[in-house]
Amino acid sequence: MKLSASFFEHKTTIEVARDLLGMKLVHDTGERKYSGWIVETEAYLGGNDQTAHSYSGRRTKRTEIMFGKPGGIYMYQMHRQVLLNIITMKEGVPEGVLIRALEPLTELNAMQENRSGRSGIELTNGPGKLTQALEMKISDYGKTLFTSDIWIETGKTPRKIDATERIGVSGKGLASHFPLRFTVHGNPYLSGKKGLVLKNHGF
Repeated sequence: MKLSASFFEHKTTIEVARDLLGMKLVHDTGERKYSGWIVETEAYLGGNDQTAHSYSGRRTKRTEIMFGKPGGIYMYQMHRQVLLNIITMKEGVPEGVLIRALEPLTELNAMQENRSGRSGIELTNGPGKLTQALEMKISDYGKTLFTSDIWIETGKTPRKIDATERIGVSGKGLASHFPLRFTVHGNPYLSGKKGLVLKNHGF
């Protein structure tokens, strides 16, 4: 079942980041229908979070979508990679969740082609890797989960969720140490892991 706008009601961004774990991210290009289980997320808390692009209410052409409705898709480019973020709060509150890693489910051969022959956990164990694998592009900026070819469906419930510091946000004061990275405990597709996967874990 696809997520509706009601999923975001009465939830904090932190709760959304945790609740997205185990859900299925889908991208239907018309030719291929990619999907994977979400196994790693990071919460970004807007105005009070020095690591967030919208810190102190910063509103630019790039961050404008963050001030929109929950379910909006915020794509941005970093080091030639495109990253997928989901807006979480009501209009005017610029918070979101970064999707950091997936356990691939469908179209694995196509994902491997998209990832220049990489296989196993190297397909989707990072935020830039998963968007490349699923053919997501910067042009997906501004879409929503409810009216586009990208959506999220309900899925599995993780047996255990871990919370740690976010990755790549050093030098941002106390915010660098907020435990806002959430992972499915024991899942081999978490970012930073290497090697081939023979068995799934964490659900």
